[in-house]
Amino acid sequence: MTPSAASPDWPWPYPRWIAHRGAGKLAPENTLAAFRLGASHGFRMFECDVKLSADEVPFLLHDTDLNRTSSGRGVASGLSWGELARLDAGAWHSPVYAGEPLLRLDELAHWLHQQALMVNLEIKPTPGQEVLTGEVVAREAARLWSGQAVPPLLSSFSLEALQAARRVAPNLPRALLLEELRADWLEGALALACVAVVGHHPQLNAANIAQAHAAGLKVLTYTVNEPARADALWAAGLDGLITDAVDKFIPGRG
Repeated sequence: MTPSAASPDWPWPYPRWIAHRGAGKLAPENTLAAFRLGASHGFRMFECDVKLSADEVPFLLHDTDLNRTSSGRGVASGLSWGELARLDAGAWHSPVYAGEPLLRLDELAHWLHQQALMVNLEIKPTPGQEVLTGEVVAREAARLWSGQAVPPLLSSFSLEALQAARRVAPNLPRALLLEELRADWLEGALALACVAVVGHHPQLNAANIAQAHAAGLKVLTYTVNEPARADALWAAGLDGLITDAVDKFIPGRG
């Protein structure tokens, strides 16, 4: 019997190198322009942040508010997708990207499928919308990747969001994001039937990577931009590395 994609026994299909928010800081984060640039540097997998509009359309944005990375102001979840679609999500970065729009999850999925590329979807709820965001993002991801050879990896810092995702799309693989390795980090990931943990790189070492491996979990990390630190983590047994430095590392085919 083939293991479920939400089981630690499931064959791991993802490459080791993952481009943060599309292309790190070289293009406006979480836009299609960023994914195109990351792909041009040889990256086959990307990390991005997904939240909901007021009318529950999943789209890409890291922050709770629109101020830093768009022409909008205020809490993003307070606007409908029709309102969000009119915003400029590129000019804040540099003039060459002026007019770049915010990106819906379905638009990203279509492009990734065309390019045969992979993704780690971080469920990034607006505070108070953890359960709803987990449900909607997981449901849409299951629909959009139906029939695809490699599903998206769903991750979140929110236990509630991951629990909700598990309920509505139990066969999609999940990863628990960890800024710190609290005492129950391993138990928390296993209780959610995760296939991986994604730890902040200063927290990781050979001992806790081996601990995760012994429990059947892969270990990824964010956000590593220095070659020496990357080399140390690979030597410690790391399985996947999220980076902004898409122009500094050569991901190759591994």
